[in-house]
Amino acid sequence: MTIKINIFDKMIREIYGKFISIIVTILTLLLIFFEIPEDIKVCLALMFVSFLLVVYFFIWVCANKKTNIKLNIEGSKVEIRTGNLFEQSGLKVIPFNEYFDTQVDDRIISKKSLNGQYVVREYQNPKVLNRIIKNDVDLNISDNIIEKHIEREGNNIKYKLGSSIVINEYVLTAFTRFTNKNKAELTMYEYLNFLLYFWDEINKIYAQKDVSVPIFGSGITRFKNGFEDINDDELLSIMLWTFKISKHKFKHPAKLSIIIQKEKISRINIFKMKEIEK
Repeated sequence: MTIKINIFDKMIREIYGKFISIIVTILTLLLIFFEIPEDIKVCLALMFVSFLLVVYFFIWVCANKKTNIKLNIEGSKVEIRTGNLFEQSGLKVIPFNEYFDTQVDDRIISKKSLNGQYVVREYQNPKVLNRIIKNDVDLNISDNIIEKHIEREGNNIKYKLGSSIVINEYVLTAFTRFTNKNKAELTMYEYLNFLLYFWDEINKIYAQKDVSVPIFGSGITRFKNGFEDINDDELLSIMLWTFKISKHKFKHPAKLSIIIQKEKISRINIFKMKEIEK
């Protein structure tokens, strides 16, 4: 078992405290009607203390092993769980770079990235996807376009981060800056702005469908300006915090799901995300 939570964690103690309150209430009621013989009081007391210690340890172990959690954030259902993003129902969000590049060659787009996997899975000819992107009226409004006719390998229109397009059951979103050396990167300021704009975009287009997203920035994205070592735990917390302050709500029965790859879950403290509800 990977230890992600301190054994004296505040939330562990809070859950344990609620359990103790219930047990004490039940015992108090029982002792009104039943009297414990003197010769077994000490033995029962030791057994009771041992039981409470086992319960505390059990709560702590379960919290460390947790791989999914359901939250209610400002009236919206949010679920964090392990799984394959492509196998989820409803809308699935795929992060692209700011050019919506579709050239999967491990130079422009990595075959292992969600972006690359999506293009390979859905399009035998990526030029078809390029045409859809360039001709989409909602995506190509002036507010979304930063610059046109850029001389570079790949697509030549640069979009505002957070700009999104719906294609069937997928939402493609411009997530990262892309350098002239074909490196995906972001500053923390850009990351926060992306998330706030993205939540606004999703609110407009989700049409009361379930929406599944990855942990944005969890892949090959490089963060700059002092955030080079940011981890998935911190990225997930930031995503939830920006969703909360955006004030956008997913109307019932729709929910937001954040999908985590199974190999990454051991490094993420799912349990502490419950704090965002407060």
